[in-house]
Formats: sequence, C-alpha cells, structure tokens
Amino acid sequence: MEKIKELYTKYKEIINYLVFGVLSTVVNFVTYYITARFIGIDEVISSGISWFCSVTFAYITNKIFVFESKTNTSREFVKEMITFYLSRVLSGALCDVGTFALMVKVLHINDIVSKIVTQVMVVIVNYILSKLVIFKKKKSKL
Repeated sequence: MEKIKELYTKYKEIINYLVFGVLSTVVNFVTYYITARFIGIDEVISSGISWFCSVTFAYITNKIFVFESKTNTSREFVKEMITFYLSRVLSGALCDVGTFALMVKVLHINDIVSKIVTQVMVVIVNYILSKLVIFKKKKSKL
C-alpha cells in the first residue's frame, strides 16, 4: 500500500488528469444521451451542449484537482477560463476534427483507428496546453 501511495504522489498530476479526463468523457456522453434521447434536442445541438458541459467539468476539475491553480482576481480567473476553452476549441478543431479528416479522407486510414489516434493526440495536446499555458505555475515573488 505504501508503494501505491508513493507512486500516486510521484505521478499525482498525470493520474488525476487521466482520471478526470475519463470522467469528462462520461459527462460528455451522459449529457449527450440525456439531451438527445430523453429531451429530444437535435443531435448536433446536443453534441454542442455535451461538449460545453464536459469542457466546463474538465476546467473545474483541472483547476482544482489536477493543476491546483489559484487565481487571485476575477480577471485572472476569467482569463484562465477563456484560455482553457479556446485551447479546447483549438485542439478539437485541429487534432480531433482536422487530423481525423486527414487520416480518413486523404490517407484512407480506418476510421476507428483514426479516432483512437486522434483522441490520444487530443489528450496529449490538452495536457501540454494546460500545464504550460493555462495553469502555468506563477513564480513566487520574494
């Protein structure tokens, strides 16, 4: 048990990122299912709603549990949140949709294989953007 604690402590950020990433995906699918199947909202609109809900969930959990970001002012908070959403739009458009289209339509790679590859890319790009840009640790002033 001590070894597990030690490994978790060492890789806490990455483990939490992956756990909350899976939960964000669950939020996405559940929200989509509820809005499209139960409420009867158009599939494309439901997909947009589910994306927004999952990105909001991801922002909150990444801020609090993964990167433990502290924003001192409402201006910092809004800037951080907008940057997070914009990065998700960018990674979604370029990695998810763009690379997927390239792989399937131009390179004629199987769609399921392409989807798996692009999702791995999205996770990596989102982590890098979150760590280095959005939730970048501020240097303390001495």
